[in-house]
Amino acid sequence: MNILDTIIARKREEVANRKATMPVGQLMQSPAFERETFSLAQFLLDERRNGIIAEFKRRSPSKGVINATARVEDVTRAYAGNGASALSVLTDAEFFGGSTADLLAARFNPVPILRKDFMIDEYQLYEAKAMGADVVLLIAACLSPEEVYGLAKKARSLHLEVLLELHAEEELRHINEFTEIVGINNRDLKTFAVDIDRSLRMAAQLPAGVLKVAESGIDKVENVQKFRDNGFHGFLIGEQFMKAPDPAIAFQQFVTALHKMAG
Repeated sequence: MNILDTIIARKREEVANRKATMPVGQLMQSPAFERETFSLAQFLLDERRNGIIAEFKRRSPSKGVINATARVEDVTRAYAGNGASALSVLTDAEFFGGSTADLLAARFNPVPILRKDFMIDEYQLYEAKAMGADVVLLIAACLSPEEVYGLAKKARSLHLEVLLELHAEEELRHINEFTEIVGINNRDLKTFAVDIDRSLRMAAQLPAGVLKVAESGIDKVENVQKFRDNGFHGFLIGEQFMKAPDPAIAFQQFVTALHKMAG
């Protein structure tokens, strides 16, 4: 069993347990359930912002502990204040050290927030809405095209946008009318090996009108510029900032260098 299979098996158990203790009706009573969501698509197209979906992540299965001391409020405030188009907050506890509390703590920022987790059940969409998320991640590697369609359609009905993540050409068939934002992961989710050119090779095969997001392994401003030159609007970056002693300063320096390169 590879890493992804292990995570998904555990996630099914986790979701079943949460369903038993927190019914959907109770989630719908959350104050956040009624808030008007921000549109990731609009923020990615806003030229006043830099296109970066800046991630708060404490650890990962491949890297172990990345940053155990950073405060989500401090880091996300710096991300949003320095032009990030959106925030990505890990809510998986067992493998990534995240939590619902992290997303709730970041919600004061006036930008879209992506709930970064392994979504396999409609119940998790209600959770995302209740915790104040604007966007959910659907990973093609652990869902069938039919499952992506059902989850994406349900997300739309809850006024949540979807970031559909692909990492292989055969997953292009997962794209549907409810997945207008498509991320291409440079990291193979089964081996966690990174290939920075993955996004560029697949970009030409995406349907016209889809907003393209490059994910993982982006550690240089030159990478961002290269993706921009190839029609990408978004860049999901987390580890590059989170591994620094102060992620807020690392993000600010990255953005400053990006502005200088863009002229």
